Amino acid sequence: MGIGNIGLPGILLIAVVVLVLFGRGKISGLMGEVGKGITSFKKGINEGQQELEEEASDVAKDVTPEDEKDKA
Repeated sequence: MGIGNIGLPGILLIAVVVLVLFGRGKISGLMGEVGKGITSFKKGINEGQQELEEEASDVAKDVTPEDEKDKA
């Protein structure tokens, strides 16, 4: 009997025990903090991707050789 064999009654029992031990307020507060952490993580990933795209666009902006620039 491993963790994969808990089933619905076992999960419900664990949920009730956690609710009794911590109370509804602390659990909702914890879930709020988890949500803020996930949001912050996603924001950081998006900012990192934007920085990489900006760096790539700066490198790719001007690839004209110096002697060709004078002719234009």
